[in-house]
Amino acid sequence: MFSEELREEAAALWQASFDHDFIQELVAGTLDEQGFRYYLLQDCYYLIHFSEAHGLLAAKTADEEIRASQLALQKGMEEGEIAVRERYFKWLGITKEEYQKTVVAPSAYEYVNHLYRQLATGTVGTSLAALLPCYWLYLEIGQRFSQVASPNPLYQDWINTYDSPEFAESTRQQISLLNQLSELADEDERLAMKEAFLISSQYELAFWEMSYTRETWQFEALN
Repeated sequence: MFSEELREEAAALWQASFDHDFIQELVAGTLDEQGFRYYLLQDCYYLIHFSEAHGLLAAKTADEEIRASQLALQKGMEEGEIAVRERYFKWLGITKEEYQKTVVAPSAYEYVNHLYRQLATGTVGTSLAALLPCYWLYLEIGQRFSQVASPNPLYQDWINTYDSPEFAESTRQQISLLNQLSELADEDERLAMKEAFLISSQYELAFWEMSYTRETWQFEALN
């Protein structure tokens, strides 16, 4: 299946995510909480736009199944994922004012722009392919590490979020839709879908590095 082909193509990038110091230290409970705090602030920005991207994808397609699924996922993101981040903000004492003053890091900014570019200039298939790694990679992180039991309860709670039947079903649904669209696509579009998927996979890896190093812009105005 096309999704299996994409997963194989992305294998090295995804393994680098699993092996990244951010993930390994998070699982071990040794990750500096300031790094995780930075991740949450940047991820909140990303998730707001990720949710919006589902609504834009729904508006982009004439397929009723895809439209309904993306609107449902958008609603779920708003009620679930972002709500979870708000809970973690409270856990770490992150205030609304702190979030509002947070400068969006280069990698988070670029990843979101990649999603919007696909929605603006790509097809329904390339747009969905760009969204899929965020689901699928996080599901695999949850499945790989939920039983390891991080000694930091905050980190274990975060890992468990991505090893739930509900999240697995959302991911399965997106994979199924991707496979359906690939069957209708010509070779050029399938190549574009693969490229969109791999670019998102690389940005997922960049997100860990961004959070681990607390990436900043290389000019003073925003830092």
